Amino acid sequence: MLRVNGVKKTFNPGTVNEKKALTGLDLILHDGDFVTVIGGNGAGKSTMLNAIAGVWPVDEGEILIDGVNVTRLPEYKRANYLGRVFQDPMTGTAASMQIEENMALASRRGQRRTLRSGITGEERNRYREKLKILDLGLEDRLTAKVGLLSGGQRQALTLLMATLKKPKVLLLDEHTAALDPKTAAKVLEATDKIIAKDKLTAIMITHNMKDAIAHGNRLVMMHEGHIIYDVSGEEKKRLHVSDLLQKFEQASGGEFANDRMILN
Repeated sequence: MLRVNGVKKTFNPGTVNEKKALTGLDLILHDGDFVTVIGGNGAGKSTMLNAIAGVWPVDEGEILIDGVNVTRLPEYKRANYLGRVFQDPMTGTAASMQIEENMALASRRGQRRTLRSGITGEERNRYREKLKILDLGLEDRLTAKVGLLSGGQRQALTLLMATLKKPKVLLLDEHTAALDPKTAAKVLEATDKIIAKDKLTAIMITHNMKDAIAHGNRLVMMHEGHIIYDVSGEEKKRLHVSDLLQKFEQASGGEFANDRMILN
């Protein structure tokens, strides 16, 4: 479903601020893979997602989604293949619009605009059923302004909106990092439900090593712009945080030094 071949990206080349963010990244995701991605600051995790999403052009390599070479496609055209949830809960929704209006925008993405009625009764019923999976009571608040929701509720709604059109690949960029632990656990539970129900292919970046082990069928560790560890199946299920720290030191030749991830 996703193939990343030899992708390189350097920011500010030839200057004192030169940063090699991706150094020949190779990654293959099969249909239905749910991959968690970990790594220290500057490992290239978010840069990888931005490369897949087309936020900026890559220097070398190619990116294919479901067999289509999207390497040179602009971000807005690549959006037809992707769903994305960002770290900031305020990013993915329109605060001044109602819940059902936000869902209608997401549901009609890519369709032609007409002068038909705003939201039909059939659509409203469909949105209500979709919201039930979140278990947050939002199905009874369809006309509430999104700006009145908590950060966790908005992030859960953003997740639902990003998957309404069943994207080829779902990109989750630390989408629970700004939430308190209890709310983050709720959003992760909804994430698992939605991905399993719709059989989505997904990549989830996280700084929480326990979450990386507990969720998904595969775990990838990045360091200095490429993948240094890739584990799946039963081997992944048997992992502990101490194992990940040991694997990092073996693969990178250095000690893992990221306070945020260790404290998590």
